[in-house]
Amino acid sequence: MADSIKEAVASFRRWSAAFNARDTDAQLAEMHFPHLRLAGNRFQWWNTSDDFTAAQEEVTRRLEEEGWYRTATISIDPVQKGDDKVHLAIRQSRRHVDDTEYNAFDTLWVFTKLNGCWGVQLRSSFLMNTRASGYGSSELPL
Repeated sequence: MADSIKEAVASFRRWSAAFNARDTDAQLAEMHFPHLRLAGNRFQWWNTSDDFTAAQEEVTRRLEEEGWYRTATISIDPVQKGDDKVHLAIRQSRRHVDDTEYNAFDTLWVFTKLNGCWGVQLRSSFLMNTRASGYGSSELPL
């Protein structure tokens, strides 16, 4: 596996562990801003880390409301790579406390290397039927 792919996958795994721990600071360490997410047919974006941080308490509340306990990563497939950008196709599964799946989805994450540091800068998700998705972002329809 190329070094850029290893770095992007490692960054994703750290971000995912932080998401499951609801550790915003650790998530931010694996993100670049402005940060964009394409969900359905709407772009969501956070211009700064403060924009992302401001929404996290409500995101956690909404996740708990839908019965979320953790998000499992089913697969990670690098689909394109360069020295400073990697695209990862990821299959994820939202799970209840008893580890039953209640929402599985595909997502494409774009990792960039900025100032020597790898982090996710763009996500495109097929996640549906969730109240927590993209909360606190600015939105623009396509």
